[in-house]
Amino acid sequence: MKSITTLALAFAMAHGAAFAADEELPERDWSVSAELGAITTTGNTAGTSVTGKIDARQELENWSNEYIFSGYFKEDKNEQEDGSKVKERSAERFAASAKAAYKLIGDGKKLFVLGSHVDDKFGAYTKYTTIAVGHASRWYKSRDKTIDVEMGPGYFSGTRANGDKENGLTIRGAAAMRWQLSQTALFTQTLSVERGTSNTHSVAETALSTKINGTMQMKAAFSARNDTNVPADKKGTDTQTSLTLVYSF
Repeated sequence: MKSITTLALAFAMAHGAAFAADEELPERDWSVSAELGAITTTGNTAGTSVTGKIDARQELENWSNEYIFSGYFKEDKNEQEDGSKVKERSAERFAASAKAAYKLIGDGKKLFVLGSHVDDKFGAYTKYTTIAVGHASRWYKSRDKTIDVEMGPGYFSGTRANGDKENGLTIRGAAAMRWQLSQTALFTQTLSVERGTSNTHSVAETALSTKINGTMQMKAAFSARNDTNVPADKKGTDTQTSLTLVYSF
C-alpha cells in the first residue's frame, strides 16, 4: 500500500517537471497562498495554538496540478499537584495532498489522480492515507458563483487510535463552491466524503475571506472532520474554528 501511495503522489508532483522540458507549451501559471494563525492565552488558562496551510496550484495547457500542506497544533500549560506547570501537547495534525487533473473538452471537465496523507497524533485515526482517481466537472457557473464536483473510486489505509489497522476500497465524492460576494469578499464551501466498507470519512470547510490589499487577506473558517467508526474512547467529529492571515502570490 505504501508503495502505491508513494507512486500516486510522485505521479501528481511530476507533471511540472515533465512539462518544463517542452518549450512549445505556454508559460506556467502558478498561484500560491500561504496562511497562518496563532492564539496564545495566559492567566487562568495558558496555552498556544497554531494553524497554517500552503496551497499551490499550477495551470498548464493540458493539466491542472494542486499541492496542499497544512498543520495544526495546540499546547497547554497545565498545573501539577506540586504547583509546577508543565506544557502538554493536546493537538497535533499534519496533512499533505497532491492532485493532477488532465483537462478534457468542456468547461471544468477533468480526469484526476489524487494522493493524500493525514498524520493526527490525537485523532480517532492517527494515520489516514488515500489514493483516488475519478472524473471532475463544473456543475454550475454564473457571474459570481461556481460549483465543481468530483467522483471516483479510491483506496485507503488507516491506523486507528487503538492501534488497529484498516484498509480497503472506497467511493469518493467531493464538491467545492466559490461565491464572489463582492470585489473584496469571497465565500467558499468544500466537502469530501470517502465511503468504505467499515468507515465513512468526511471533511468539510466553510470559509469567508476578505481582501486587505492586493496580496493579503483575512480568512475566517470553520472545518469539521468526521469518521463513523471510531474507538470507544474517541469522538467521531473534530472541529476547528480559525482566523488566519493569507498571503497570495
